[in-house]
Amino acid sequence: MRKLLYRAALAPLLMLVSLSAQSATWVIDPEDSRVIFKYSYGGTPYQGAFTNIDAEFDIDPMNPTACDFSVTIHIEDIDIDDEETLSYLLDVDLFDVAMYPTASFEAENCRLQSPNSFVADGMLTIRDQTQSMTFPFELDIDSSGDQLRFHLTSEVTIQRLEYGVGQGYLANTSDIPNDVDVEVDVYAVMQ
Repeated sequence: MRKLLYRAALAPLLMLVSLSAQSATWVIDPEDSRVIFKYSYGGTPYQGAFTNIDAEFDIDPMNPTACDFSVTIHIEDIDIDDEETLSYLLDVDLFDVAMYPTASFEAENCRLQSPNSFVADGMLTIRDQTQSMTFPFELDIDSSGDQLRFHLTSEVTIQRLEYGVGQGYLANTSDIPNDVDVEVDVYAVMQ
């Protein structure tokens, strides 16, 4: 039974082998992709979305652990319900988009956890702070019409103060906790 499940999970990756025996480059499909961040202020939960993301994923179907991710998030394009909150987020004490307009994640290798679960080791940069980050994700291959694409999902927690997101009064964690949850739900198509 275990062997059958493993083969079933590998089937989508094996479909890629028939397309190319070399590394394939995938680019994010912005129409179906979303990256949500969740935080609280004064005990009340809030969330927003990063809507302008550039991402390329190089994946070799013969060696899926040799992945290479390059993700850039354009911070100024945050989607949030309240204009005042958006103004605070973009201001110098939080993201400071005038000085640091983007955040980025770079990974050069992955570890296989189970047939469709991986962990990427990389570097996350927000503002002027770069920290190593372990990024667990699940990867499934599907087809949308006649186009092959992958679906990557993940949930991670980032400590905002490690990246300087919270200067002055906003460095205080009594109103805004240090932990920010990020939910990644993206699709990418082969280039």
